[in-house]
Amino acid sequence: MEIEFLFLALGLAALFAGFVDSVVGGGGLIQLPALFTALPNAAPATLFGTNKLASIVGTTSAAIQYGRRVSIPWRVALPGAAAALVGSWYGAKAVAYLDPAILRPLILVLLVAVAAYTFIRKDLGAVSAEPAHGARSALLAATIGAVIGFYDGFFGPGTGSFLIFLFIRFLGMDFLRASVTAKILNVATNAAAISFFVGNVELLWKLAAVMAVCNLAGALLGSRMALKHGVAFVRKMFLAVVTVLIARLAYDTFLR
Repeated sequence: MEIEFLFLALGLAALFAGFVDSVVGGGGLIQLPALFTALPNAAPATLFGTNKLASIVGTTSAAIQYGRRVSIPWRVALPGAAAALVGSWYGAKAVAYLDPAILRPLILVLLVAVAAYTFIRKDLGAVSAEPAHGARSALLAATIGAVIGFYDGFFGPGTGSFLIFLFIRFLGMDFLRASVTAKILNVATNAAAISFFVGNVELLWKLAAVMAVCNLAGALLGSRMALKHGVAFVRKMFLAVVTVLIARLAYDTFLR
């Protein structure tokens, strides 16, 4: 594949990934397979690290865009982000010792459960039902951050969707509040994974820079659309992304 076409194709994938990721997460479903398809001979850890470098720019931008219009629940976002930072670093470290594909069947089952629950509960995330956040909420957020952070560093696809669902289900947020909180944790998980990869893996810096710019453009567009159209739009996007994730993981698990 010629280098110009390679950069163009992966740039377009990053643009679309940034759009999807800024709304409900799941950009890794687009960006990571694109990297593996375009660079089949590269080391998996190199592609995982390059993907994180491209993603963190768009995720950070989306968090800033949401934060200007939606109040961020810092009492849960900060402990969640701190735990996610630690979990993601250890998850990235585990990639060197374990095959992330071993998680596919479990993640597939969990995604089906998430989709079914969201379809059945039409009111899920429609309005905020948050309690006054105290020590219990902070502990819940830290637990969610540690578990999903490890998953993001180790495997990744669907991280934002899992965070949004868990914040709605266990912390009473609506889809917009859950999305902005998920972005804060996602920035932490990406930063932690990058800190590990930079010191231990060869990364494709030029490609990552091009993809980061494209991911940023997609994130700006996606976050603005989510803020303009509100909770109903985010819920529809959430269900669409989870459904595609299920189809992709089912294919990878049973048909490959």
